[in-house]
Amino acid sequence: MRAEAVFYFDLASPLAYLASEQVVQLVRGPLRWQPVLAGDLPGVRADDGFRCRAEEEAFREDVARRARALGLQPLRWPPRFPFDSTLAMRAATYASSIGRAVPFAQAAFRQAFAGGRDLEQLDSVLIAAAACEMHPNAVRQSTRRPAIAEQLQRATAQAARAGVSEVPALRLTGAAR
Repeated sequence: MRAEAVFYFDLASPLAYLASEQVVQLVRGPLRWQPVLAGDLPGVRADDGFRCRAEEEAFREDVARRARALGLQPLRWPPRFPFDSTLAMRAATYASSIGRAVPFAQAAFRQAFAGGRDLEQLDSVLIAAAACEMHPNAVRQSTRRPAIAEQLQRATAQAARAGVSEVPALRLTGAAR
């Protein structure tokens, strides 16, 4: 059996952003980046979120501390957090289908959490796409295509069946020989 490593992510997750900055350096060999909708995974409940402002502030401080420890740019949070990542994740699914998952995801994560851009806005998604040479019209059209939405839903369901309950997640299968 061939070994496979898969990194599951959702662009709305600042923890996935932090993991994305590390996983490329830590995993030896091929690594597939798989976009999934975190809110549709079995470990996430509709009422998950911050119970109060203090809890949200503590979370933000913890993420900022971790970012500093990794030597990343200071965090700039998007205007709305948490945000609906559906649009951005459809673009990530399209990027994956054309072999651009890694550069697009990294650019989009950085737009959201280093640049403070709102990935619910098409313009922010297109800026990330431009950073990795994806044509804006192709990205715009892909986010509207039912086939891309279905592909994202299938990938999320497959991740759930594989035991992924939250993002970020790294799944290693098979044995290296």
